[in-house]
Amino acid sequence: MAEYLKRGKPEAERAEDDAKTRAVVEATLKDIETRGDAAVRELAEKFDNYTPESYRLTQSEIDALIAELTPRELDDIKFAQEQVRNFAQAQRDSMLDVEVETMPGVILGHKNIPVQSVGCYVPGGKFPMVASAHMSVATASVAGVPRIVACTPPWQGKPNPAVIAAMHLGGAHEIYVLGGIQAVGAMAIGTETIDPVHMLVGPGNAFVAEAKRQLFGRVGIDLFAGPTETMVIADDTVDAEICATDLLGQAEHGYNSPAVLVTNSRKLAEETLKEIDRLLTILPTADTASVSWRDYGEVILCDDHDEMLAVANDIASEHVQVMTDRDDWYLENMTCYGALFLGARTNVSNGDKVIGTNHTLPTKKAGRYTGGLWVGKYLKTHSYQKITTDEAATLIGEYGSRLCMLEGFVGHAEQCNVRVRRYGGVNVPYGEAAPYREAAE
Repeated sequence: MAEYLKRGKPEAERAEDDAKTRAVVEATLKDIETRGDAAVRELAEKFDNYTPESYRLTQSEIDALIAELTPRELDDIKFAQEQVRNFAQAQRDSMLDVEVETMPGVILGHKNIPVQSVGCYVPGGKFPMVASAHMSVATASVAGVPRIVACTPPWQGKPNPAVIAAMHLGGAHEIYVLGGIQAVGAMAIGTETIDPVHMLVGPGNAFVAEAKRQLFGRVGIDLFAGPTETMVIADDTVDAEICATDLLGQAEHGYNSPAVLVTNSRKLAEETLKEIDRLLTILPTADTASVSWRDYGEVILCDDHDEMLAVANDIASEHVQVMTDRDDWYLENMTCYGALFLGARTNVSNGDKVIGTNHTLPTKKAGRYTGGLWVGKYLKTHSYQKITTDEAATLIGEYGSRLCMLEGFVGHAEQCNVRVRRYGGVNVPYGEAAPYREAAE
């Protein structure tokens, strides 16, 4: 039976935190809907101390910010975007429109149509999340979205040049320097100066994730991508240093970023706990990582790989780093997660920044029912149908008529009956089911 060598905050305390967040977000969104730009400006001044004449950047402002980057920095951004675009394009190429004649004269099909406007949120309050622009904006561009809006908060009092460059190079049509609930709310609800979008995408803190949840239905969303989560599944084929590094590498994201070690080695578990304590004395971001590890860090000791798998699927972590003697076995058998990182040679940072897979991933167990952001999230698959012969219209109409009457839908049945009468010459009395004819079989 799984043994917890370290536990995080009790679920009741986490639920209380979530309830407080819900209340704040609900009131804030209502204020944005009521007062529009005025509310957005007040929130931006309160939380970011940032009140420019316009939150939307002009092309000259964008150019000036990009000019602040070194050639090396710009090349690195372009390299990362190329990897993201390449993988997104491969995914897009796998999504084919379909048209098939299912029986003589009956044609069915579907088309993949881009969402017409998307709001991409790029976090940046604590750290400028350059990579998030690749993941949301560049991927939307590959999908063919005709209007891409991007929002990011100011960093150290002004727009971050690297983030703005990534948004612009990724294909954003409108860039706003706005963060938090005010950014997400403005994009979804709309204000006097920002036209509303059809869909919201991108990760964010607990308030951004909750805002997306409350706005879902009014607009589409990619998924619930809140504070980052990481899990390390490891056996005695790896050491404590690499496990501790991979756990703290994600714990530094924020004060509420769960980091979990699942292992069947007591020795590795105990050594990892010691190594984490050591690293926290030298990690420059220890002020954040230590709180996250204290409140949300867990170490779970299991009897064997089957139990490790069961525990991992139950937790359904956003990032799952697998370092065992059977990595491919986990690939074959894991069913609930955001993304897998297989083997000691890879790591979550690769996926976060450069390797090409998308880092906007499901959190809070959402990996049980959805994967992460990808080019397909920006595409709507719409079906269509067409009947091209009188014979097919009659045959399908007769079956449809009888099946509608079986459910008591007389008006539905008449939609079928009028076609049977018109295209098949069959006299079906109004409000009755079409007769069964041997010839139709």
